[in-house]
Amino acid sequence: MDESIGGGAKAAGESFLEQTSSFLNWLKSFLTWENLFKFVGALIILTLLWVVYKLILKGLKKIPAEKTTPQRTMIVNRFVKYIYYVIVIIYILSLFGVKLSAIWGAAGIAGIAIGFAAQTSVSNLISGLFILTEGSIHAGDLIIVNDITGVVDSVNLLSIEVHTLDNQMVRIPNSTIINSSITNNSYHTDRRIQIALSINYDADMTKALEALKKVPELCPTVLSYPETSVWYEGFGESGINIILAAWYKNNTPTAFIDTKNALYIAIKKVLDEAGIEIPYNQLDVKIKGDV
Repeated sequence: MDESIGGGAKAAGESFLEQTSSFLNWLKSFLTWENLFKFVGALIILTLLWVVYKLILKGLKKIPAEKTTPQRTMIVNRFVKYIYYVIVIIYILSLFGVKLSAIWGAAGIAGIAIGFAAQTSVSNLISGLFILTEGSIHAGDLIIVNDITGVVDSVNLLSIEVHTLDNQMVRIPNSTIINSSITNNSYHTDRRIQIALSINYDADMTKALEALKKVPELCPTVLSYPETSVWYEGFGESGINIILAAWYKNNTPTAFIDTKNALYIAIKKVLDEAGIEIPYNQLDVKIKGDV
């Protein structure tokens, strides 16, 4: 019994020595001057790639704010980052003898499979690149897409996130943005707002026009140039229809509402001061006596 145990231990020891010897021999074959130069060279190339990557990122940060947008800068930074990682991974694999042709072949097959499996995501991605290139939508813009009205929070590669005026978050796929008509209320700094009103038929029409021309003076957000326009639109059922069109500085999300409220208040004020009434629907009832 003792002899069998001793024989097993001896065999195990010999096996361990053989494995250790094989590992040492492999290590000695690997630790050559040629491999050492390759290792140092690889470190130098990887360091140079890292330096170039950091210099590109530093250069992107120096682009003036008026020539780009935060969303576009973020996308470009991510793109540069992904390209850097891909180059580093491919280079490291090439050091271990992995052929690039096999990688590109596998990537092509995987790309076809992913393309069929995720057509919607690819469509959104391509649409996102178009949106970022056009620069027609930015964070903070008030937009209308289909039946959604909201302020843009972020422009991403796959979607746009907005919060509605009642503060609900809505995610709109980029493909929907590309395939739909969009109204961007914040794209132009100066915008025009039109107010429709009417005056009584017995009012002095010339006096009404002169009174309404005083409205811009009472509205701080209304611009002096372009000038506010006032014209008669037609004869309505209850009164004479007038259109007042005023330009305002569209520099805040609430500029439209603030200007609209100020215009209505000013219109009522100047017409009251001029003694001109705004008509309203009324019902005249006549009661005939007994015949």
